[in-house]
Amino acid sequence: MGLFNWFTQEVAIDLGTANTLIIHNDKVVVDQPSIVAFDRTTNKIIAIGKQAMQMEGKTHENIRTVRPLKDGVIADFNAAEHMIRGMIKMINNGKGWFFPSLRMVVCIPSGITEVEKRAVRDSAEIAGAKEVYLIHEPMAAAVGIGIDVEEPMGNMIIDIGGGTTEIAVIALSGIVCDQSIRVAGDNFDSDIVQYIRRQHNIMIGDRTAEKIKIEVGSALPELQDPPGDFAVQGRDLMTGVPKQITVSYTEIAHCLDKSISKIEEAILKALEITPPELSADIYQTGIYLTGGGALLRGLDKRIAAKTKLPVHVAEDPLRAVVRGTGIALKNIGGYKFLMQ
Repeated sequence: MGLFNWFTQEVAIDLGTANTLIIHNDKVVVDQPSIVAFDRTTNKIIAIGKQAMQMEGKTHENIRTVRPLKDGVIADFNAAEHMIRGMIKMINNGKGWFFPSLRMVVCIPSGITEVEKRAVRDSAEIAGAKEVYLIHEPMAAAVGIGIDVEEPMGNMIIDIGGGTTEIAVIALSGIVCDQSIRVAGDNFDSDIVQYIRRQHNIMIGDRTAEKIKIEVGSALPELQDPPGDFAVQGRDLMTGVPKQITVSYTEIAHCLDKSISKIEEAILKALEITPPELSADIYQTGIYLTGGGALLRGLDKRIAAKTKLPVHVAEDPLRAVVRGTGIALKNIGGYKFLMQ
């Protein structure tokens, strides 16, 4: 067994719709966008991660960029396998030992089907994993932010990622009730694209929309510490000529309102189906927000106003899930009950 461990490389992967993070030796060694660029003629990989991201929306007919995951699950099996393999090679910058054996812990959305689960497992195995363990994202997020999941105490976790929003009530090492909706960061981006097109007659791409979301994205039309207006460049739909406009956080708050309302509805639904004893615990502990969506300005205040419960944003919410996955990997025996 000792010799086997010597030749085994252990990695924890947060396979996200927007970003993929890998932990190896307790460190986040890979943090890259979940995107690959193919050569159409040879079907070979040209770039993975940040390099491929720079190509998105700017490619000619011989190059295509692919996002292997959609709504938190694998949509393009071949691209996902190439992406996982390529990102594993990035560990040690492609240098170092050859590891014949990989042990992987991969996190998955809680609302995933058996077929989608199988696709994640198969992709990981084809990418070189000998052992694959799957852990639900809300559970990994809870472990990552330091909650003792084994306690007979109810905790509500909301993980807003790129493709899905996972809402789960956790107690005694299990998910008691959950809601998984396919409304998250990607929907915010498409809301912004449509709003800029409708309101300003300007066409922008997904990358620009994401930049707007990061710079002036808001869940509330009035903030105590508001960001300044942001300059946006795009194509004027009337003249076809490139044009620049400025957008304010108030505009973005109005255009994201519908999607955020869907998330609020799902939170209320999850609270509705929570057993009364756990509801009493949640009243005490409040709600924990993780994932990239937790960084949206004013979202915690908006959820707190809607639910009348305290809302805590996790420290470094983008990495909460991968941190929890890394802890589960390190203590695989102790956390085996959380895995599948």
